[in-house]
Amino acid sequence: MSGQAPKNGRLAGRIALVTGASRGIGAAVARRFAAEGAQLVLVARTVGGLEETDDAVRAAGGAKALLVPLDLREFDAIDQLGASLHERYGRLDVLVGNAGTLGDLSPLGHIKPARWTEVIDINLTANWRLIRSLDPLLRRSEAGRAIFVSSGAATGTNAYWGPYAISKAALEALVKTYAAETRKTSVRANLLDPGVTRTAMRAQAFPGEDTKLQADPDEIAKTFVELAEAACTKTGEVVRVLGMP
Repeated sequence: MSGQAPKNGRLAGRIALVTGASRGIGAAVARRFAAEGAQLVLVARTVGGLEETDDAVRAAGGAKALLVPLDLREFDAIDQLGASLHERYGRLDVLVGNAGTLGDLSPLGHIKPARWTEVIDINLTANWRLIRSLDPLLRRSEAGRAIFVSSGAATGTNAYWGPYAISKAALEALVKTYAAETRKTSVRANLLDPGVTRTAMRAQAFPGEDTKLQADPDEIAKTFVELAEAACTKTGEVVRVLGMP
């Protein structure tokens, strides 16, 4: 196992924070970023899941990651995270806002207020708090890149997907606004819709769906690398991945 990030990768020398890094797309992005030379800050609720991802990161040749066990609904802790990263690194090169929750697939009138709040807090408000906390660090990078995971559900055309669809539609508006506000800086902010991907959330939403028709998260991760590179010029876009093998 390597103790240092690879020096010749597409993300060599770049400090990248990934939320929802304990499984699924977040873990796949962490592995791919590590193989491309990034120094990682991994955020998730469970210590065990973070440690598993860190083991995979080092097996991929990456340096030991900074592990941050954090429930993103602890908004004050997100503020503290920004301060801690400033003290430790002085900047942040890549932010990947991947963590999300599906909530209940139910008619709007049947959704309990607590469940509505949970989905909006995790999928939308937590990402705004991340922007609020980490924007100064991204601006200190020579090429700050922010990537947030959206969904085709953001169109709001599917019945019973209310809280999730609404949170993702609002997330797209949030990130496009941030992109407009940072257009004259070195920061670039985009959204990525991974499409039909093999994750626990997909299994929850579509039980019994043939997994052979789903893309592997490791295949999706390569698009995150493209958006995280210093050479990426896109901003304010929703990049859609076909999500099929």
